[in-house]
Amino acid sequence: MSSLRIVRLANFVAPASGGLRTALRELGKGFKAAGHEPVLIVPGERAGDRETEQGRVITLPGPLLPGTGGYRVLTDKRRVARLLEELAPDRLEVSDRTTLRWTGKWARRARVLAVMVSHETADGVLRTWGLPENLSRRAADALNVRTAHTYARVVCTTEFAEREFVRIGARNVVRAPLGVDLVERHPALRDPGLRARHAGADQTLLVMCSRLSVEKRPGTALDALEALVRRGRRVVLVVAGDGPLRERLEQRALERGLPVTFLGHVGDRGLLGALQASADVCLAPGPAETFGLAALEAMACGTPVVASTSSALPEVIGSAGATATDHGDAFADAVQMLLDRPERKRREAARARAECFGWRTAVEAFLAAHDAVPSARPSVPGGIA
Repeated sequence: MSSLRIVRLANFVAPASGGLRTALRELGKGFKAAGHEPVLIVPGERAGDRETEQGRVITLPGPLLPGTGGYRVLTDKRRVARLLEELAPDRLEVSDRTTLRWTGKWARRARVLAVMVSHETADGVLRTWGLPENLSRRAADALNVRTAHTYARVVCTTEFAEREFVRIGARNVVRAPLGVDLVERHPALRDPGLRARHAGADQTLLVMCSRLSVEKRPGTALDALEALVRRGRRVVLVVAGDGPLRERLEQRALERGLPVTFLGHVGDRGLLGALQASADVCLAPGPAETFGLAALEAMACGTPVVASTSSALPEVIGSAGATATDHGDAFADAVQMLLDRPERKRREAARARAECFGWRTAVEAFLAAHDAVPSARPSVPGGIA
């Protein structure tokens, strides 16, 4: 197949890091390596246009979204539409099912095959923001029906993510997993000196790498820590990540005397990998995760994960980790269960499971969704049943 210009649009990309930014970067690198021309359009503080390892990255000015700790959005539809016309994409990939859904209609008019990537479940996010389950499901179904009608395909990274589209009878859903860099993340990153800075020789080191925002439920990690301390376990928690809830979480830890270290955003990926590799257990409490890249990175470092049963992570971590319902005591139970396993076995199992998720497989699956792989050219089914 000849080279395709694959234009990708994304909102709600964290300013410095995060799972979505990682996925966009790695998929772009893969598209470029496969001989295609990836172009990424994201919001930023000011306009920009540069060539990178993941292809061309165009930044359009976008306002800050209040209360999100730095997220920006593309709000100027006319400017985005003009840019799309200029770029004349062969394929369009959109990583935002809400504010950018109009681009699916643009693609239909332009006769461009467009896919929407489901990076979170709609009903899961609505529930984390406090909407009752019956209302969140109805609202999510209405949103998902419009999304499935608007785009040629909906890409879901797990069966968990696919489920809410199957529920509404969507027949244009394709599965494409995400991945992890198995070279950059590995157990040899374990650093005894770094570990000693955060935990004593007789202490268990827990780590959470997460954006500190409502939908990630970071407070569950503090709940789990408090439960373990109450049970007499010698345990400490290190939190890598920033967000609008940070001040509240720090205040709570101070008031309750919890052994927590808040590192804020860790921009050094080597340091973050060493932290993940040096921990005993990684906590992933987000209930709306449809994949969980940070958790998978920890597993690639040989560190097992405790994840929310409400998320897609049980599907990703398999038997190499543990799952818990969304409250502190359940997470504490799961941590204790993992620690009861021999250390070598639990670390080997975590790494072995992560090795099932390389980026090459992910790139091939995404290219197949774009009809960009000669050996995999699925037909485009007709939307909703």
